[in-house]
Amino acid sequence: MIAARPRNAIAEAYVAACRLEVRTLKPGNVHIFADGHRMTVADFDLSATVSAPFIADPALSVGDRIFKAVEATFAAVATNTNLGIVLLCAPLAAAAEHGTESTSLADSLHAVLAALDHNDARAAYKAIAMANPAGLGSDDAGDVRAEPPADWTLLDAMRAAAPRDMIAQEYATGFATILANARTLTEDIASGAAPEDALAALFLRRLSERPDTHIVRKHGPALAHRVMARAAETVATLELKFASEIAKRENRVTLLDLDAELKSWGANPGSLADLMCASAFAAMLVNAIGDCITAEPKNPN
Repeated sequence: MIAARPRNAIAEAYVAACRLEVRTLKPGNVHIFADGHRMTVADFDLSATVSAPFIADPALSVGDRIFKAVEATFAAVATNTNLGIVLLCAPLAAAAEHGTESTSLADSLHAVLAALDHNDARAAYKAIAMANPAGLGSDDAGDVRAEPPADWTLLDAMRAAAPRDMIAQEYATGFATILANARTLTEDIASGAAPEDALAALFLRRLSERPDTHIVRKHGPALAHRVMARAAETVATLELKFASEIAKRENRVTLLDLDAELKSWGANPGSLADLMCASAFAAMLVNAIGDCITAEPKNPN
């Protein structure tokens, strides 16, 4: 269950989730152990700070939160650091504002998604076109550089894009994966794992289970499946019984080796990273796990 959260608490949880995501050793992504893809940790931290007021603004619709957060990000860092994060976290923030002691986050989120309208779709289209993510094009799901179909809500647009995009899949399924991830993170942290280790273990497992759609859009399905296979090999090699074991020096070195390998291929599992951030945000909204984040993880090298 989730009691209604005040604006400042939602903004703080959002920034904490963004900071946790980029401080987690996620092979192929930007993180504190290695920059990549012409972006830095500082870019992500600044993006979180400038977008938080809009993500948590109860006076804004979900679509306007998305557009204004992306607009603020581009004014600050002039690159697409957080489109997927913003698309996922805006409805989560709205759901947290309307929670009650007898309402689950899933129930509140269902009501938020059901209330999305055409204006939300228009604002989100503008944000996506501004961010111009890799592989952006037009297809049967619509061209985001044009007006969405007159009878489409943002949820309609996401359902149309769901077969080819992990972010859209979350809208179409009521954020099923993110909510499941949030439960896993909460359990692993309660069992003694540091938040960044719990998130790293979750990321690696999820990377081994399905192709990352950001990689598919940018490089095609063959490379996405190659990354998935390497992640599965790494999961088998590490043989993690508990998420906390990922903190062992030899395991972190293994992840850093995988990180360098994926980056040498130009492979950035960016969609999955966005899901990790939103999963941490959801867990923080329900359980305040952000209180556990006290220090920067140490580089194993």
